Amino acid sequence: MDLQNYLLALYVILGVGAVAWVASIVKRDVSFVDSLWSLFFLVAAAVFAASVETLSPRGYLVFALVAIWALRLSGYITVRNWGEPEDYRYQSIRAHNEPGFAWKALYIVFGLQGVLAWVVALPLLPAITSTASLGWIDVLAALLWSVGFVFEAGGDYQLAKFKRRADSKGKVLDSGLWRYTRHPNYFGDFCVWWSFYLFAVSAGGWWSIASPIVMSLLLLKVSGVAMLEKTISKRRPEYAAYIRQTNAFFPGPRRVSQDIEEAKS
Repeated sequence: MDLQNYLLALYVILGVGAVAWVASIVKRDVSFVDSLWSLFFLVAAAVFAASVETLSPRGYLVFALVAIWALRLSGYITVRNWGEPEDYRYQSIRAHNEPGFAWKALYIVFGLQGVLAWVVALPLLPAITSTASLGWIDVLAALLWSVGFVFEAGGDYQLAKFKRRADSKGKVLDSGLWRYTRHPNYFGDFCVWWSFYLFAVSAGGWWSIASPIVMSLLLLKVSGVAMLEKTISKRRPEYAAYIRQTNAFFPGPRRVSQDIEEAKS
């Protein structure tokens, strides 16, 4: 492991986060850290790519996939949040950390997310810098990345289209990819990061296993599924029935709820 360049990526990520933190003081809104999250990984990938004289075919491929994933996600979140007030999650964090949240946000919000992104970016180091030849594991990794990107980007597109409908307020999207999993975007993100780990394994970086595990825990137990489903049932009454019929994370066929069976009988 090239510890020097891995640490350099941390310093650059934290530097970018510090600049964003200054902007958040001016705006009095830290929500745009969500747009920055995926870009942290692109920053790390750029640092790793710049550390080698010539990128291997895998290095070019992985860097390109990181860039596509990061720019798409950042752009989507930026457009979605444009003109909106500070996200309710950060309003809650702000309320629990006053007085002085504007200063505390440097490490509570921007610093913490920067360090988490740095940890998760670990597989990108061997995947981008290794000169090992491409193999069948890389093919599996590319296929898994493709599946993940379709679920993540497709799920986001379907949700954005649904929210533009005049009759969507308070209702639940249960068609398209959302028919098979309640969180196709999070499942897609899960696949993308396990694919980057497979690229790392093919390059000899099996030791970077902590990365997809941490990302999986974040998606399932911390900032993804668990956090969203704490409040969504209160905002969307139909969600309880949706939960009974639809898998939480991994896609699968819909279940026939007890309510529907009783209505038929």
